[in-house]
Amino acid sequence: MEQALAKGSKVVISRAALQELIDALAARRYQVMGPTVRDGAIVYDRIAGVADLPVGWTDEQEAGRYRLQRRGDDALFGFAVGPHSWKRFLHPPVETLWTAHKEGDGFAISLRDEAPPRFAFIGVRACELHAMAIQDRVFCEGDYPDPTYQSRRRGAFIVAVNCGQAGGTCFCVSMQTGPKTESGFDLALTELSHDGGQDLLVEVGSAAGAEVLGPLPRRDADDTQLAAAEAVVARTAGQMGRHLETEGIKELLQENLEHPRWDEVAERCLSCGNCTMVCPTCFCTTVEDHSDLSGASAERVRSWDSCFTMDFSYLHGGSVRHTTRSRYRQWMTHKLAHWIDQFGTSGCVGCGRCITWCPVGIDLTEEAAAIRAAPHAKKEKPGEQP
Repeated sequence: MEQALAKGSKVVISRAALQELIDALAARRYQVMGPTVRDGAIVYDRIAGVADLPVGWTDEQEAGRYRLQRRGDDALFGFAVGPHSWKRFLHPPVETLWTAHKEGDGFAISLRDEAPPRFAFIGVRACELHAMAIQDRVFCEGDYPDPTYQSRRRGAFIVAVNCGQAGGTCFCVSMQTGPKTESGFDLALTELSHDGGQDLLVEVGSAAGAEVLGPLPRRDADDTQLAAAEAVVARTAGQMGRHLETEGIKELLQENLEHPRWDEVAERCLSCGNCTMVCPTCFCTTVEDHSDLSGASAERVRSWDSCFTMDFSYLHGGSVRHTTRSRYRQWMTHKLAHWIDQFGTSGCVGCGRCITWCPVGIDLTEEAAAIRAAPHAKKEKPGEQP
């Protein structure tokens, strides 16, 4: 007789039951989002079922390189991560904050008051769970929480997946953020292959997860299946394509603000901002006010911005960081060092996206290793901020 589901319960379901899980979430009026193949990449978008997942696809990733390839099996989650992160749903790239319409001699302002969408995320990796937790500190804590982020985050149902395939630019083991999911999910899946078929081990992470999974066909996991799931994670941990030495990295970077390596990387960096756009933790935005030609209506819009743009650090009189060198240094030292001072954790989760999607293949782990290999601490140059 099956035991009642509770947090920590582990059961096994079939692919057919995974389809039923997706259907159950849709029936609860969640917008079910998951990985799917589009335009030569695995992206996150709305899905209706298992057939929409990247069945039998994997990704080849290296610095400045991303390619899809066929696997030798029909794995559902046999890839690493693509250019999208779940940030795009919780912290949208473009968002209207308010609109205003002329009424008599003044304006009436309308704030966004519609209910936010309720998302169900399928296939969230361990590194991405850590990225969500990092953004929670930014947007949900402190004196000025972000109500839009809070409401979207509060309503999200998360089906995580333990990684069965690491990418060539992954280094989550270095950051202690994966490949195994530890917390922050409602349900967590691990793909188990056997005799050409495939089942999934499911761990319950919340009461909401137990409630959704409860009616679905399942069986209790046995010791063999539990061991197989642990073996999947262990194998993936041994596949990391990159390594980052994190011991003392905050002090290392903060004490080497004038290292010659910053000049070397600036010669290659395009200041395109790709690394910040694909990063699951970067949160910088800009705000713009728009009005129509008649002056009868206006709106305030918030959109993602990047510390690589000249205008991002613009103050009265000009930009504070007016060179590529200073902007790359700001991004990397904030991510790996200053973030620890601000939020108590690194801003990097080791997903490797910034390496893969850099057009010129700049590798954050390589840059950090070069500075560590030859520390060159000096006072920063006058006129530029770190």
